[in-house]
Amino acid sequence: MVIIVDASAVIAAVDRKEPKHDVAAAALRSATLPLIIPSPVTAEIDYLLGVRLGRAARLAFLNDIAVGNFRVECLEPGDYATVLELEQRYAALNPGLADLSIVVLAARFNTRTILTFDERHFRVCEPLQGGRFTILPTDADSSV
Repeated sequence: MVIIVDASAVIAAVDRKEPKHDVAAAALRSATLPLIIPSPVTAEIDYLLGVRLGRAARLAFLNDIAVGNFRVECLEPGDYATVLELEQRYAALNPGLADLSIVVLAARFNTRTILTFDERHFRVCEPLQGGRFTILPTDADSSV
């Protein structure tokens, strides 16, 4: 099992001014399963850290990847077709590539567990393998 990680969780964990900083940092520290970040999400995190916190925060995030704190997974060509289908299915949400890459990788790794504060999208989007996502840290009591 793995946990798929969204940008919102990483940003909150790094940015001490974020209201959910403490809970996000604790969730990342206490994770016992591998933390997977889709490659489109890494670009989003890099950009947002740079804009909000500057170069040092971006470099610290890249170092976290380099030392293995996060595992980055790329989308395969066929995954983009799935993203297109999901864009149509959830058009009213306008979820975008980063969020939908989380849905795709959750299916690849056969997990429903994601670390995010983006409940607006992930309470509506369904895992490709059926069921509902377990959204950490909110659903921590019912997680793996």
